[in-house]
Amino acid sequence: MSALTIQQAARRTGLSEPTLRYYEEVGLIGPISRDPSSGHRRYGEKDLDDLQVLACLRAMGVGIEDMRTYQANRARGNAAAAQQRDILLRHAERVELEIATLNVHLQYLRRKSALWDARDRGDAEAEAEAQVRVHEIYPELETLIRA
Repeated sequence: MSALTIQQAARRTGLSEPTLRYYEEVGLIGPISRDPSSGHRRYGEKDLDDLQVLACLRAMGVGIEDMRTYQANRARGNAAAAQQRDILLRHAERVELEIATLNVHLQYLRRKSALWDARDRGDAEAEAEAQVRVHEIYPELETLIRA
């Protein structure tokens, strides 16, 4: 693979050009080599590998500091395996909590829409049943609000 321009690297990684510049500026990648005649950035295979890792971490909501630590640990290899595991597991726990939260929100929306559907159909029995189901979810919603 020949060196890629910033536009090509952005397309390959799904990260914007400003993000690529920012990641270089804050030391997450690079320094990126430059074309001798134009001075434009040229991304190599290792740069793209680093950017793919960062794109995945970013998509999972990992912050810059954890990205920085993760990248530094990648360079350390197996010596940093435990720390890498801990970073990933901490974020896995956060994602699990987000999923649980979203599931409660989804249940609330479905139950509330069932209530309004029953009202729309004029079905008093289904409305009363749906109302009970909506009230059943309130404790979970309150727990999430307090968390």
